[in-house]
Amino acid sequence: MHDELTREDIRKMQEELDYRRLELHPGILEEVKRTRAFGDLSENYEYKAAKHAQRENMSRMRYLDGMIKSARVITDRSAEDEVGLFDRVEIYLPEDDETEEIRVVTTVRCDPRRGLISKESPFGLAVLGRKVGDHITVQVNEQYSYEAVIRSITKEDDDGAVPLMGY
Repeated sequence: MHDELTREDIRKMQEELDYRRLELHPGILEEVKRTRAFGDLSENYEYKAAKHAQRENMSRMRYLDGMIKSARVITDRSAEDEVGLFDRVEIYLPEDDETEEIRVVTTVRCDPRRGLISKESPFGLAVLGRKVGDHITVQVNEQYSYEAVIRSITKEDDDGAVPLMGY
């Protein structure tokens, strides 16, 4: 399986991976050695915390490396009047009588609380390629769906401002 990522996604992931390997990892190893010298490991909180940080860093490095290796590079090929990746989209939700602004982004950069919606989410799938004035149905699951209307589209490029998701 390949993850669909932009060149900017891969650049950001490689940048974080390099930082973790070259700067963070050596410091964590030094901290593990330093705290190990405190003695009794069964009651050595500092050592346990350092080992936890080491495991967390190694896990993130494996994740980033795997994502980069399995990536399939995508580009936005939407027309000027269609919703594409990283465009700002004003959406009207009649059920709530609310208007929201969203951006459809790749999965590794989504943050729904900030209006950054994954292109693979039900909402992202429903809105991509649509035009101003289109009424869409977002099928959340078999039992629940809701309506939305696209009010405006502001074309934007992936300028790198949207950060990678952490964990």
